[in-house]
Amino acid sequence: MSSEKTFASQADLADKTISFDKLSDNAYAYTAEGDPNTGIIVGDNAVLVADTQATPVMAEDVIRRIREVTDKPIKYVVLTHYHAVRVLGASAYRPQEIIASQDTYDLIVERGEADMKSEIERFPRLFRSVESVPGLTWPTLTFKGEMTLWLGKLEVRLMQLGRGHTKGDTVVWLPRERIMLSGDLVEFGATPYAGDAYFSDWPQTLDAIAALKPAKLVPGRGAALTTEKQVQEGLAGTRAFISELFATIKPAAAAGKDLRTVYREAYDRLKPRYGNWVIFDHCMPFDVTRAYDEATRYRDPRIWTAQRDKEMWDTLEGASAAN
Repeated sequence: MSSEKTFASQADLADKTISFDKLSDNAYAYTAEGDPNTGIIVGDNAVLVADTQATPVMAEDVIRRIREVTDKPIKYVVLTHYHAVRVLGASAYRPQEIIASQDTYDLIVERGEADMKSEIERFPRLFRSVESVPGLTWPTLTFKGEMTLWLGKLEVRLMQLGRGHTKGDTVVWLPRERIMLSGDLVEFGATPYAGDAYFSDWPQTLDAIAALKPAKLVPGRGAALTTEKQVQEGLAGTRAFISELFATIKPAAAAGKDLRTVYREAYDRLKPRYGNWVIFDHCMPFDVTRAYDEATRYRDPRIWTAQRDKEMWDTLEGASAAN
């Protein structure tokens, strides 16, 4: 009998209730109680989908919901970032273009294969029918900084507002309606995954989102935010978690404490406030390890492999289980 401690997410097998919320005549949110969200933009002549679900079979449910409100062609798929759980369902939509920032494309080249293998092992429930995945999802169109699409008369801006969850983060912005699809730059009632993050940059990127004054926002995880007050709460909660975690780890790392000790201290400090957020126990080892890296000698995130995942998890969660 193995004594190996498995990822917290491997015990998370219960199905979630899916919601398909209309934010406006042009925007919809596909959410599932803290599972990864998908945003949908319906223009005059085409549909844009941001973040695809983890497998083509899972994406079929998104397509079914879209077809309940429009028969317009799904022309664009936008990848807000490179993570497998966000991109591997893309082939189901048969889009004309798959769009991502050049930084996201570069991350797929550098670490897409490793990320796909590690995420599938971490989150078995989120990769239902994983055999339907044809391989990595490759953008067919990339941009740097900002790109504007016109879906008929509907203006859609794809914007890199700064690094945060990854270096390639892209938001989808409808300026006329002030509706944003944020990807994992913003979470709501869900723990930010920060294994590929830039802790020093993320709060400023959230400030750039706030400066646009979104009226509604679809976060990466959690319920759609349908009032300005909710949007502010989502931004504030994400900022507080990221800032508090890094503020805990920086001085501890500077004092020469080892990763195990830093993890225990950070977990104990953040658990009372954030422990009820979705995937808290799963994310914390990855988040603390990345924050420790950034606070010490790795400005850029190291590649997560399935093997590195397991070694880190055994080290940190083994330590926590012993306490």
